[in-house]
Amino acid sequence: MSDDELVVDLTDQDHLVQLSRGIEALVMVASDPVPDAELARSLDTDEVTVRSICVALSDSYEDQGRGFQLAYVAGGWRFQSHPDMSDVITGHVLDGQHQKLSPAAMETLAIIAYKQPISRAQISAIRGVNVDGVLRTLSQRGYVAEIGRDEGPGQAVLFGTTQLFCEKLGIPSANDLPPLGDFVPPAHVVEALEHTLMAEPADAVAGD
Repeated sequence: MSDDELVVDLTDQDHLVQLSRGIEALVMVASDPVPDAELARSLDTDEVTVRSICVALSDSYEDQGRGFQLAYVAGGWRFQSHPDMSDVITGHVLDGQHQKLSPAAMETLAIIAYKQPISRAQISAIRGVNVDGVLRTLSQRGYVAEIGRDEGPGQAVLFGTTQLFCEKLGIPSANDLPPLGDFVPPAHVVEALEHTLMAEPADAVAGD
């Protein structure tokens, strides 16, 4: 059956309403994002139909200005608070919430996210410190995991981010992380900083 034929099938409003309600109910009770295939099996329909309905529901909630979203993250659909509501929920104690990650853990997690797959030794070389403790913490939190072994001598364990990591960030996969270039200052800013830093010693000497 073609995609066009599937769209025509959705003109049956009663059937569409029932599928929409079913998707809402299934996503609501799920603890993890629900993939298209799982929703399709539960509702005895196909993945293209499920995806079309989910997109329509997501757009509908957005148009209504709701405080939540139906978002596609980490390979599936889930309900989550709208980003605009971040100020409202800040400080709210969530069930099962853990202590915030330390700056060292955040730095290590960022390195793994952008350089994966990466070995423990490579992470330590980039950070300049031993990362055994931090890696244990990230693994226990479920943000990173062993995803393979290096083909070189010693076959070092390689680490990567998990589905939970993507779920927490609200992205489909690690491939959807923002480019590192977005966090690098423009060339003219870097040049101005370098000029300022180079000028400071001379200015200090002149001041003496």
